[in-house]
Amino acid sequence: MKKILIASCLIFCLLLSGCGKSDEKSVLKKVKNKIEKTNGYHVKGNLEIYNNEDTYKYDVDVSYEKDDKYRVSLKNKVNNHEQIILKNSDGVYVLTPSLNKSFKFQSDWPYNNSQAYLYQTVLKDISNDSKREFKVVNDGYEITSDVNFTNNSKLKKQKVYVNSNYEIKKVEILDDNKNIKMKMDYTDIDMKAKYNEKYFTLKENMQSSSIEKNEKTVSKLDDMTYPMYIPLNTSLASQDKVSIENGERVIMTFAGEKPFMLIQEVSSTDNDLSTIPVNGDIQILSDSVATMSNNSLTWYSNGVEYYLLSNALSKEELIEVANSVNTVPLGK
Repeated sequence: MKKILIASCLIFCLLLSGCGKSDEKSVLKKVKNKIEKTNGYHVKGNLEIYNNEDTYKYDVDVSYEKDDKYRVSLKNKVNNHEQIILKNSDGVYVLTPSLNKSFKFQSDWPYNNSQAYLYQTVLKDISNDSKREFKVVNDGYEITSDVNFTNNSKLKKQKVYVNSNYEIKKVEILDDNKNIKMKMDYTDIDMKAKYNEKYFTLKENMQSSSIEKNEKTVSKLDDMTYPMYIPLNTSLASQDKVSIENGERVIMTFAGEKPFMLIQEVSSTDNDLSTIPVNGDIQILSDSVATMSNNSLTWYSNGVEYYLLSNALSKEELIEVANSVNTVPLGK
């Protein structure tokens, strides 16, 4: 009798285990089908990036059309500064409509990195992790997998929340201590979106993205900022302010074991649309979209353009310095 009871319990446990595996396989298949079989989708949401005790918030608007066309609008909720990442048959661009400028990349974006705001890369990370974790929760499913942030090795995992309609509703990016460093909440989801033939063109996006009236502009660097993260045994060696055609420029030189230079200057709006070729990649900072090469980082924030250059800093260190620049302004 005991043998029969034990055998029955084992069979029951195996059945439960089998059901769990079946559920995971079925859920992933349905999520995958929704994303891979759509001809186009349009989603909106809120992106939060956590940097030490500061939280940076973006309104995110993502459009996708089959055959690798993407448009990602990231609008800073504090100053309404908008930047657009655009991918079409001509290449990959970062657009700054307020300056009438765009940067063109020869890049594998978005597939060369994890992106919490894009369904394709979230799904890719899930599919690539054979040791992912799967849970059934009250309002849907929870999937935890590894991520691939090539320029930030501290970001280790993503926790993906899927609703009962097999739509990804939230993505959390965790560091190695399981702290949430980034959170993307999807608020509006349309998996059957259609776009006109001009929607993903560079010209159309530069013309249709108007400058927000309350976006900050400056003519002087009264509120120049200082990086709060400086590598060990490195310090400020000199600071020079010079006049340029459209305002001022400040050059900060840091010397020591890991020297670098930080340049800040008043941003200027080009009269004609300019497209600048870049040998590098796209990097999302705490409050801006940056262009990144092996030894430099360029970004725009609050009416100021920043250039960070170093042959001694790694890409991760460049990002860490850049993310610390907007923390505390120097006094007038």
